[in-house]
Amino acid sequence: MHIEIQPGVRLFVDIEGLGHLPDGRALKEKPTLILIHGGPGFDHTAFRPFFSRFTDLCQVVYFDQRGHGRSDVRPLDEMRLDVFADDVVRLCDALGITKPIVLGQSFGGFVAQRYLARHPTHPRKVVLSSTSHHFGLARKVERFGRLGGPDAAQATRDFWERPGPDTWGAYEQHCRHLYNTQPKNPDAGGWMIFKSEILFEHTRTELPGMDLRPGLAQVQCPVLVMAGEDDPVTPPEDAEEIVAALPAHWVQFARFPGVGHGAWRDDPEAAERALRRFIGD
Repeated sequence: MHIEIQPGVRLFVDIEGLGHLPDGRALKEKPTLILIHGGPGFDHTAFRPFFSRFTDLCQVVYFDQRGHGRSDVRPLDEMRLDVFADDVVRLCDALGITKPIVLGQSFGGFVAQRYLARHPTHPRKVVLSSTSHHFGLARKVERFGRLGGPDAAQATRDFWERPGPDTWGAYEQHCRHLYNTQPKNPDAGGWMIFKSEILFEHTRTELPGMDLRPGLAQVQCPVLVMAGEDDPVTPPEDAEEIVAALPAHWVQFARFPGVGHGAWRDDPEAAERALRRFIGD
């Protein structure tokens, strides 16, 4: 379905699971889990089918961010973290959701960090999964070089410094298969709508100077930070620095050995255990 969150701005939204369950003579409300996908330029389909398993705990909301995937096309100058962060609130207002649990994966974690900074009292809980607070190019180059050799290191530097079709092609060839330690679902590539122009726009504009740590000091809800120890694009050192920037009494940190970018892709059982503990508390 498409939901209008502002005049002329419609997001593609899919909702899985009941929000209320019969409990004797009453209806018991379950929390709502909102999933913010990675990218930029990708869509919500990377969360499928893994997150279907949580519908016993919560109602699950998938959506394509502004301008992404099956959402309406929007001007590139709207593709900014503050806009995406505020869209989470706008989406909740449109759907009547209060105190959501919000999970941001990769670029979605950038958005979730800005959402926490701009709307600290809005969420019930937040999960920051395989994400970073900054550009961190040197770490990316070192990690990809360690996994894929000099060609991967060079392709990493070329793309993140000069994003465009040519450098993306080399990055796809030498680096993308190194994101994870387990084979990808061969069908999943056919589900996704990829918009490279949004990826290039963010990488040229906001990413080089990004530092999301200052906004994390005012967090007012539990935050789970999830990191794969073999993640080359958002290395675990980035997650450690996010954890250090969060108030100690709110943060939980889950590291996953033998895991790359997105713990549920490489170790779904361990990822499910960590998420169930956090969501169900």
